[in-house]
Amino acid sequence: MTTWVGRTATEIAAAVREQRVAPREVVAEHLARIERFDSRVGAFRTVRAEAALAEADELLSRDLGSLPLAGVPVAVKDNLAVRGEATRMGSAATPDTPADEDHVTVARLRAAGAVVVGLTNVPELCVFGTTEGVHGTARNPWDLSRTAGGSSGGSAAAVAAGMAPIALGNDGMGSLRIPAANCGLVALKPGHGVVPAGIGHGDWFGMSENGPLATTVEDARLMFSVLADTGQAPPAEPATRTIAVSVRSPLAGVRVTRPYTTAARQAAALLAEAGHRVRPADPPYPLWLSTTSLAHWTAGTAVDAEDLDPRRLARRTRVHAAVGRRFVTGVRTGVRREQLRARLAPFFAEHDVLLTPALARRSPASVAWHERGWLRNILANTAYSPMTPPWNLTGWPAMAVPFGTLPSGAPCAVQLVGRPGSEAALLDVAGQLEVLNPWRRTARLD
Repeated sequence: MTTWVGRTATEIAAAVREQRVAPREVVAEHLARIERFDSRVGAFRTVRAEAALAEADELLSRDLGSLPLAGVPVAVKDNLAVRGEATRMGSAATPDTPADEDHVTVARLRAAGAVVVGLTNVPELCVFGTTEGVHGTARNPWDLSRTAGGSSGGSAAAVAAGMAPIALGNDGMGSLRIPAANCGLVALKPGHGVVPAGIGHGDWFGMSENGPLATTVEDARLMFSVLADTGQAPPAEPATRTIAVSVRSPLAGVRVTRPYTTAARQAAALLAEAGHRVRPADPPYPLWLSTTSLAHWTAGTAVDAEDLDPRRLARRTRVHAAVGRRFVTGVRTGVRREQLRARLAPFFAEHDVLLTPALARRSPASVAWHERGWLRNILANTAYSPMTPPWNLTGWPAMAVPFGTLPSGAPCAVQLVGRPGSEAALLDVAGQLEVLNPWRRTARLD
């Protein structure tokens, strides 16, 4: 008997279009896996079992041959509206009111034939790089003692555990790339304006972007084409690119551990052997990047928390928002972000792609971080994920790509960054790394 769990979205969609399998069969298999394993993984806040099966059956009335994601189960991060479901954003302070319509990205996935199987767990208001709270805790399927990361932690855990072949998340300070790096997935944070945002109250001043989580570059490319509404384009012919490799942390005082620096250097060596012009080069990160990142991070939360009852927020969230309120006016000017773009633009005029470690160290233990103090959360998050925030501040595209393993056996990863409009180039380089250093796609939970 053919099983569809662990198969890629590309494989599933092709089989459904060719009528080798019915959408209901594919969706039912994934729902069964969720039922079997999610009590251990904690990927989902809510599972849409009956609705998903009904929507899978409804696909048979459509022209399956025209649907790029025909019958593909997809998990959706619980800060994006799904028609008929409440959007809780990991909080007890948000209303339990069903959405009247889908977020535009969810609507595009459904129009392409995808079936939403559930909404995934997030940290409260999607603030932190670990996912736990009143609605559940998302663990890394490769190492259940560790957090899946955040804030798209539930989405990443769902895909890594084989509960859905792809998932929708978003990234305001690394919230796609961090959990993808932890869970051995491909994630793409598009550049500003490439995919519709509409996240929270103002997209964290334009820093948050919606994007795909997938097990393969091909699936990430397919899902990105749907989200960006660009139509499917095949990978470009291999091009020789100038690639800078840097293992320096952008944030002063944060050390990148050896497994991640080794992964970046080994990935660079493979790309050099493949014909790219690869050289060590550190971007000119300013010393004020740490304080600017903190100001934008907290100010975004302050705006998102404005209409919520603070008594129903976790203490770390309340403090984060209170700190951010003093920065909102200054952050809204966008001055520091423009200064950062101006400072880094000459570097990207010389280099097509920047290759860095994706993280500085393995993810924190899966514990009740939402019950711990604000400063302890800040220090833990900053210590392990300093590599991602600059590219939200600039609004430039960035990817997490699996590469190698940590001493624990969990996945390791690198980050690829490009200038505006370089999403296709990043996907091409990621695709080469996938061929040169293949990775396992789904964690074994049996």
